[in-house]
Amino acid sequence: MLTQKISKTFDIGDGREVTIETGRLARQADGSVTVRMGNSILLATVVATEEPKPGQDFFPLSVDYMEKFASAGRIPGSFFKREGRLNDYEVLTSRLIDRALRPLFPEDYFCEVQVIITLISSDAEILPDAMACLAASAALAVSTIPIKEIISEVRISRINGQYKINPTRSEMAQSDMDFMVAATMDNIMMVEGEAKECSEEELVEALGIAHEAIKVQIRAQAELRDMAGVGPKRDYPKPVQKEELRARVEAIARKQMEDASRARQSKADRKDTYKKIQEQVMEALRQDAGLGEGESLPDDVKKLAKTYLADLQYYVVREMILNDKVRLDGRGLEDVRPLDMEVDVLPTPHGAALFTRGETQSLTTVTLGTPLDELLVESAANSEYSKFILHYNFPPFSTGEVKFLRGPGRREVGHGNLALRSLKQMMPAGDFAYTVRVVSDILESNGSSSMATVCAGSLALMDAGVPFRKHVGGVAMGLITDGQRYAVLTDILGDEDHLGDMDFKVTGTRDGICGIQMDIKVDGLTLEIMSNALQQAKRGRMHILDAMHNCIAEARTDVKPHAPRMVKIVIDREYIGAVIGPQGKIIQEIQRETGTTINIEEKNNQGEVGIFGVNKEGVDKALAWIKGIVSVPEVGTEYEATVKTIQPYGAFVEFLPGKQGLLHISEVSWKRLETLEGVLNEGDVVKVKLTGTDPKTGKFKLSRKVLLPKPEGYVERPAREEGGGDRRDRGDRGGDRGGFRRDDRPRREGGFRPQGGGQQSEGGNEA
Repeated sequence: MLTQKISKTFDIGDGREVTIETGRLARQADGSVTVRMGNSILLATVVATEEPKPGQDFFPLSVDYMEKFASAGRIPGSFFKREGRLNDYEVLTSRLIDRALRPLFPEDYFCEVQVIITLISSDAEILPDAMACLAASAALAVSTIPIKEIISEVRISRINGQYKINPTRSEMAQSDMDFMVAATMDNIMMVEGEAKECSEEELVEALGIAHEAIKVQIRAQAELRDMAGVGPKRDYPKPVQKEELRARVEAIARKQMEDASRARQSKADRKDTYKKIQEQVMEALRQDAGLGEGESLPDDVKKLAKTYLADLQYYVVREMILNDKVRLDGRGLEDVRPLDMEVDVLPTPHGAALFTRGETQSLTTVTLGTPLDELLVESAANSEYSKFILHYNFPPFSTGEVKFLRGPGRREVGHGNLALRSLKQMMPAGDFAYTVRVVSDILESNGSSSMATVCAGSLALMDAGVPFRKHVGGVAMGLITDGQRYAVLTDILGDEDHLGDMDFKVTGTRDGICGIQMDIKVDGLTLEIMSNALQQAKRGRMHILDAMHNCIAEARTDVKPHAPRMVKIVIDREYIGAVIGPQGKIIQEIQRETGTTINIEEKNNQGEVGIFGVNKEGVDKALAWIKGIVSVPEVGTEYEATVKTIQPYGAFVEFLPGKQGLLHISEVSWKRLETLEGVLNEGDVVKVKLTGTDPKTGKFKLSRKVLLPKPEGYVERPAREEGGGDRRDRGDRGGDRGGFRRDDRPRREGGFRPQGGGQQSEGGNEA
């Protein structure tokens, strides 16, 4: 029998309600809740082991967010018709939750914790990722797993100038700011999102509004926990500590560690120095223990000594930065490492850039593809196609390590997504026909390779001739604080990221912020510190953008000669069938004759035609062909016409693709012609003018002679009077007409009868 459910409902601020419920589902988990808004329901569970694994020296937290297709009444489209590995959207949502939860656990807590959040009912208008962290935190709150405090997370967007918490999917289409914010009751813990060049002040304002909404959710979780009668947090085994050993390690290594921290060494040299210090510490401890040659310290002692040495490095480096405002490589707090960048570095890719900042380096390429190369992005609620793709690769040699090459992990997906969200703000609008893929290969890494990807991506896009509006640059910021003092670091090193309290990445143009990602490892980040960090990040970004502008100031006016060509035109929907032709014959002929690929889509009651080819001539030919099909010939317009066939009475010419007319022999020249032999040949290109259409048949009347100068002394033949008249005074009928008899005069217009009689020829098409 199901136990009695316990629920708490609260208003998110605009009349919409969210309900958190526990005690009914997944009761064997340590903590389990459902979170409902509209028809969207998330189930969150959390389970933790009672003891850490033997030798465990880090916190093994795993967070997985997944969407069941059944939640939206859909069957997965895979071969197996079941959900597979997490897609990128699920991975990114999992990362958002993980980064917010991780700082909640005690530093000495090493028991394995698994958090699983599942979308079990989907609402087409409700974005579930905005409620996923709330669900995970609530599951922890109603459990006895030891967390220091409750958190929550909201999405804040600006829509038509107004900030809104957790907007609907349709409202998001009008948003110019989109940020996910996680916080405790007192401090902001995580921020990630994008904006269309918002200011630093606008971002701080949005964070303040988001924090107030989060406080409502935290209070609701606390009330639910009290209603459920959750007992005290469980105790857990603490790691063994030996304070005497810690003191001895510090005594041996402090002076050497301080010297190494001020030596301004490269990453590799600093690593070697720390390794030598560790070896010296171990040798001194061996001597203290009276061990002979070949004897080694007990494993538990060696492990603790390494831990205490790492702690010593942590405190020494942080004190140096806080006291002396000096960093590991000798830079000041706001200094950016030396920059080096170059475009057009590879001959074959459609665009390429090499960006180096200190010991971080990205080689980024751009590939231009057709609409057929668009990426399908699928979730339970909807499926859509993306024309802008960015992939980030982090091979082991970039950090001088040996590891197995595997598929992209969560880190690669997250870093690539931050770069994509930043760069897409400056991508051309929907009339840009190409599908664009950017690939960043990190060749060296010592701090913020994701920001190197943003900078290199911006350079490579401009090198490829993509009409990229402005450069987007990025810089990673760090924070060192002891609760009283703090130092914000511009362009952090890998070691500063590891030893610091914040990893804060900001991307943008000269005019505003395009993307942000922030993780906090400690409590205490106030909006004041956040504001100062944003202003310092802006100064660093401007320095980098100046260097990027000097490398390439604006996008190339055209794609490279070896790049594929693509144009897009919009046609009336009624002409889509005419371009395709019966059973696709016409579009297949165009593609075959021009060597192009043509894609036609109906959008907004219009036809969008994309023409893709490897050379400009073929694309231009296909474009002219299609324009000819969809264009309406206008009387009085001049055209370049191609002679298709020659007949005794004139020539049939194609003056627009698929549109032919008769150039009558009398309209070829002002001079009377007995034959077109030697005057026109099949395949000749002649300029003609559309003089009219036959009122009965609608066929086109064309003339060449009206575009030629009249011969000197030429006299127009008077028009024949209608209705007959007195025929007796017309004189000799053969006199002025050259003596033609009825059986040998030239055939009159429209009066040609083919030999064999009977069926009328196409001669009725004459002008």
